[in-house]
Amino acid sequence: MRRARKTHPPIQNLEIIDAASDGRGVGRSEGQVVFVPYTAPGDVVNVRIVGVKKKMLEGKVTELVTPSPNRTTPVCQHFGVCGGCKWQHMEYSTQKAAKEKQVNDVLTRISGLSLPTSNPLLGPDHVWNYRNKMVYTFAPGRWLTDDMLKDIKAGFSGEEDQSDAVQQAIHAAKSAPSVGFHVPGRFDSVVHIEKCHLQDAFADEIRLFLHHFAQENELTYHDIRAHQGFLRNVMIRNTRLGEWMVMVVFGENQPENIEKVMKALEAKFPSIHSLLYIINEKMNDSYDDQPVHVHAGKDYIEETLGDFRFRISPKSFFQTNTRQAEVLYEVVKRMAGLTGNEVIYDLYGGTGSIGIFLSKEAKRFVGVEYVQDAVDDAWKNAALNGIEHGSFFAGDMKDVLNDEFLASHGKPDVLITDPPRTGMHVDVVNKILEIEAEKVVYVSCNPATQARDLELLAQKYAVVELQPVDLFPHTHHVENVALLILKK
Repeated sequence: MRRARKTHPPIQNLEIIDAASDGRGVGRSEGQVVFVPYTAPGDVVNVRIVGVKKKMLEGKVTELVTPSPNRTTPVCQHFGVCGGCKWQHMEYSTQKAAKEKQVNDVLTRISGLSLPTSNPLLGPDHVWNYRNKMVYTFAPGRWLTDDMLKDIKAGFSGEEDQSDAVQQAIHAAKSAPSVGFHVPGRFDSVVHIEKCHLQDAFADEIRLFLHHFAQENELTYHDIRAHQGFLRNVMIRNTRLGEWMVMVVFGENQPENIEKVMKALEAKFPSIHSLLYIINEKMNDSYDDQPVHVHAGKDYIEETLGDFRFRISPKSFFQTNTRQAEVLYEVVKRMAGLTGNEVIYDLYGGTGSIGIFLSKEAKRFVGVEYVQDAVDDAWKNAALNGIEHGSFFAGDMKDVLNDEFLASHGKPDVLITDPPRTGMHVDVVNKILEIEAEKVVYVSCNPATQARDLELLAQKYAVVELQPVDLFPHTHHVENVALLILKK
């Protein structure tokens, strides 16, 4: 979206009538759609236009004229800055309604199909502290909001905003090291986080201890632009069994300082079950191709889903909301309608969680996943649960799922697919059409790409049920499960 013309007039008394699939509020003014972040349906706002596109505007609230009855007070001090919980200003019942509408609108509009109305969204009992994994970023500077700048200037009563004293204070504040989340749309700017309400408070203790220890020992923070600096990221994972994994990512190989940091964490938090580190000297933050070093404890932690126990290694994908993952998997099980005689294919199966969760009702199941570490964990998870009628394979889905593979493992009666946000490769969709399993259960974290794939699958399949599940309260993200039946 190009920059707004300076002459574009502000909009007064704009009514927010909907919530967009990306989380922004939606209004209409003189035939144009206006997207306004951090608003709720029912708000009336004055808006400054900051972006212009054909028949589309993007605005920023200058005044909340009439608050929506759907509003509530955000609990987080970082709301509106870090971008992680864009909907926490909305009552949860309003969030649920918006997500249901999002699923139905997006699927119908993009697929062009006549689809059944989705079932009511299944939301959680716990809308805070629900995440079992967070990744924080270290940065040598700090993002300052307009309110923070005002507070700094307010401490210099009588001084001009551009005076040396004021500018030096602002520079000092911006230069303070931070550990937190990236500012939306700014890869090199980080919001310093004091408390995150998405994970257990113990994660805050770990992160802030690491931050203070680094300050006391004059350890540098990674500058993504200059590609230098010692501390880069920290990943914190926990499970309902009370197990914690902490993995520190270092941007430079400084053996003495690495040992100093890891020993300090071990001494301060002896209850950490898996204390790990990675040295990532690449230009980007991805570390899947970097070796993991175990400083103390195990190289995994364990979690339960239903009657099953799972090992989670640092690079493995595992649903980040464990309670709602159980709800999601129960939906998959119900839609699969297993009798004990079926062969199941579990595509994009991660650590084998869905296949194992359904294993008691299946004759045999086959999991396919791109990440080798996850497949290794899947085999271990099957052994951990005494399961002998499952097998797991690593590789690109469109390459693995070939005629030889099908001949070796048999045609599935039920095919379950849980792809990433980008959806399925067209070659995988075509192979599913060729296989002609009686049922396909499609689990999606992105209704837009799911809709695209459903349109392609409609050549041979009919969508008979849709069930949205909320794994991410206070965000616009929603999971959706679709049941497809082979047309006769």
